[in-house]
Amino acid sequence: MTRTLRLVRRRLVGSVFVLLIVVVGSFLMLQAAPGDAVDAYVVSMGGDAGLVESLRHAWGLDQSAWTRLANYLWALLHLDLGWSVTFSRPIRDVVLERLPNTLLLMGSATALSFFLGSALGIVAGARPGSLRDRLLSTGSLALYAVPSFWLALVLVIVFAVDLRWLPIAGIETIASSKTGLARVTDIAWHLVLPISALGFIYLALYLRMMRAGMAEVWRQDFVLAARARGLPRRRIVLAHVARNALLPLVTMLGLQSAQMLGGSVVIESVFSVPGLGRLAQEAVAGRDTPLLLGIILVSAVTVVLINLAVDIAYALLDPRVGAGEVA
Repeated sequence: MTRTLRLVRRRLVGSVFVLLIVVVGSFLMLQAAPGDAVDAYVVSMGGDAGLVESLRHAWGLDQSAWTRLANYLWALLHLDLGWSVTFSRPIRDVVLERLPNTLLLMGSATALSFFLGSALGIVAGARPGSLRDRLLSTGSLALYAVPSFWLALVLVIVFAVDLRWLPIAGIETIASSKTGLARVTDIAWHLVLPISALGFIYLALYLRMMRAGMAEVWRQDFVLAARARGLPRRRIVLAHVARNALLPLVTMLGLQSAQMLGGSVVIESVFSVPGLGRLAQEAVAGRDTPLLLGIILVSAVTVVLINLAVDIAYALLDPRVGAGEVA
């Protein structure tokens, strides 16, 4: 336990510098982009030169980039993400309102892809080279090559438009006044297509990784010894081969969290899910730099926490992990 706590402390200290680099780098890149919130406001609402000047002063856009960066970092030290000019609300409130929807979508899609992909990978890797192995491997390769937005559109056309089994968009029925279990069921029903579109792509990746890992473990000496002792094949597959092939998948689970979060931007846009991805799209359209910076920062913190949880899980599964760096 002490080794794990030391590993967590070291990861947290390193994460502070990572988040600082993310914030400063994102700020400078957004400043280099043409246009700002005032330009977006004038294009949509109109206004004269006097209005433009007053808005730039009110929103602090007449200051230098370094002054705004210093003010932004000072505000972050007080847990203040700033003010959204698009929604006329504190950014913290806007992000916290959308964050649960993204976490629900990401968490469900991750669970679907990891557990179902691992299970199918065990089925394929139980007998490498067999017919079911070839079918599952070929199918997973074809599925992984499909763009997520294209798969999302196909699912909408088939299951929402043609068959009318599932809702087309949204996270719940508008003005349904449902509460309790009825609302939970309604939300789950609306998320079937988004979760499937986001999770199936990564399901193929976990399937192939598990299958490849098991094919490698089958050649290890301890597996050959277990087969020589006459242990049942099912026990060898589950207790020896699959268990040792699972560790790389746990590592990939953390690495894929950033890509999963990026993929949710597309899926949320296709299915009109009010999450961070769709909020980022609205922030870009409105040139709302502080809001976009807040979304990037919250997304980076989410990825850091997910990777920290994966590091803890990996350290608990394998005592060798972190032993050298925390000694």
